[in-house]
Amino acid sequence: MSHPPLSASVNDNHAASASQASPLPRPAWLREPLLHFLLLGAILFGVDHYLVTRVDDPRTIVVGAAVDDEAKQLFKASRGRDPNAEELAALRRVWLDNEVLYREGLILQMDKGDSAIRERVIFKALSVVDANTKLPPVTEEVLRTWFDARRAKYDEPPRFDFQEAVLSGDASEAAIRAFVDTLNAGKPGEAEAGLRVFKGRPRSNVEQSYGPEFAKALESASPQTWQALKSKDGWRAVRLEQVTPAKPAVFEVLRNVVQQDWTDATMAEQRSAAVRGLMGKYKVIFEGDAK
Repeated sequence: MSHPPLSASVNDNHAASASQASPLPRPAWLREPLLHFLLLGAILFGVDHYLVTRVDDPRTIVVGAAVDDEAKQLFKASRGRDPNAEELAALRRVWLDNEVLYREGLILQMDKGDSAIRERVIFKALSVVDANTKLPPVTEEVLRTWFDARRAKYDEPPRFDFQEAVLSGDASEAAIRAFVDTLNAGKPGEAEAGLRVFKGRPRSNVEQSYGPEFAKALESASPQTWQALKSKDGWRAVRLEQVTPAKPAVFEVLRNVVQQDWTDATMAEQRSAAVRGLMGKYKVIFEGDAK
């Protein structure tokens, strides 16, 4: 869970009362934005430490060695040296100010509905799940079987080079066919259209843009000839330039890619199974149509 960064204008008396320490003037370096950004790590670390060790006593704030160590590390990372006693006291005071504000925010339920807090908690819980997830042994046979079952992902699809002449105005079937006849006759009707040129378009892309019926007709079309082809959005004047045939993938060439894909998919499956296992600890009630 994250804390709101403390403004440099907060009264030091408030911070002193929270920390039970004598008020000290804040050095100018303490107001540097970079240091405040880095200090958030120490703030979060300290809160996590508190949440784990002192959940039974919300009115007790413990500033332990872990908080000081993290503050020293962040200070050194930003300034290239360790903080002196005065600087460390100032860092503790900022941490305590933020800790008091954070706890007051919890009392006021300001954490409710905060997606950033929710996402951070989910991320941390998922990190614990991942830490306990182990990959099963993988063999060449396992990878080859996995590869063969997903060949469509790895095979190089057929690719199309084609042109489309876009006729302005009437785009009915009759108009497109007449326009195609004009283009094939080499007459100046081509000047009436805008020309679109497509290179190396995979079949899946053609199907998505124009529809499966269009892709099938384009694949069997005669090259270098204008034709009227029906797409999902109407008729088109198209000239096929060439078709690059599909190329089967070779396992030996893609072995490292296949292993990484297998690893990612297997980890995702195990992660989902672990979360479903945790779900057994809860009673889930669906209200209304939320099923």
